[in-house]
Amino acid sequence: MKFIDKLKDIEKIAIKEISDSSNAEELENAKVRYLGRKGVVTDAIKGIKNVPKKDKPEAGMFINKLKQKITVLLEVREKDFRSKETTVFENNDITLPGIKRELGHSHPLVKTTQEIIEIFGKMGFKAVESPEIETEYYNFEALNIPKNHPSRETFHTFYIENGNLLRSQTSTSQIRVMEKEKPPIQVIHAGKVYRPDAVDASHSFMFYQIEGFMVDKGIQFSDLKGVLERFAKEYFGDNVKMRFRPHFFPFTEPSAEVDISCFICQGKGCRVCSHKGWLEVLGSGMINPRVFEFVKIDPSVYTGFAFGMGVDRLCMLKYGIDDIRLLYENDVRFLKQF
Repeated sequence: MKFIDKLKDIEKIAIKEISDSSNAEELENAKVRYLGRKGVVTDAIKGIKNVPKKDKPEAGMFINKLKQKITVLLEVREKDFRSKETTVFENNDITLPGIKRELGHSHPLVKTTQEIIEIFGKMGFKAVESPEIETEYYNFEALNIPKNHPSRETFHTFYIENGNLLRSQTSTSQIRVMEKEKPPIQVIHAGKVYRPDAVDASHSFMFYQIEGFMVDKGIQFSDLKGVLERFAKEYFGDNVKMRFRPHFFPFTEPSAEVDISCFICQGKGCRVCSHKGWLEVLGSGMINPRVFEFVKIDPSVYTGFAFGMGVDRLCMLKYGIDDIRLLYENDVRFLKQF
């Protein structure tokens, strides 16, 4: 193929590529490809030295015209793109307010957890963490839960490989903290727990708990009552009343479930409190001496109390949520309300 024919092919391809460019970036790429320092036209100019002497004048003139044609075409296309950008800009009223970018915010469960931890933090409780994957020792044995206890059955606990399990309660933090620290101890712990419950309006296979406990010399049940009464008034309001009902937990003795007066009906009875006037909110008690023995704390010298509460339930009570599933469905219409 003659040199002049190669130039004509370059001309056709260049004109088509520049004409077909759809934006300024593509046009700039074409400009570099043909007129750049290492571009196609630049290489053609360098190649004239290899053209026969009699054909050089014609080839030189063609290259000059080709370079001019490409340059003009690039300028025209560039003006076209600028014109379109100007038109788009002119059709926008820059005096109008900008589009507001929505900011995220804390999930109601996160807000509830943070508020509870902050309340107990004011009373001197230190926040800690513990593993969600546990052993039977920490989840049951060291908490004085016998091997034949129903809570250790597979329909109450998620067992996984290597004899481990997903913790079914945050009470495991008691053992882990008391193994490492010596009294006085004052700890609050929040986290996820797992139980193979059927999901309905009040149950979920995963939910949040908060565990708190205090160990020192001379700790009494009255100290537990004082701490929980302070919490209830901070969280539910000064007018809330509290009552303790005898109960049984393997890791506390004596044990009690704690109710508060229904803040919806002021104790008169309504749908929320099942017309009883009271709402169950947490379990509590004095730490069982057997638990102290597992962590090598002398129960004849030290005593302590512990309590546990469901974050989901407290969140639902405070915000008037009647279905726990709403907390986990990530429906933005629901979450925007908080």
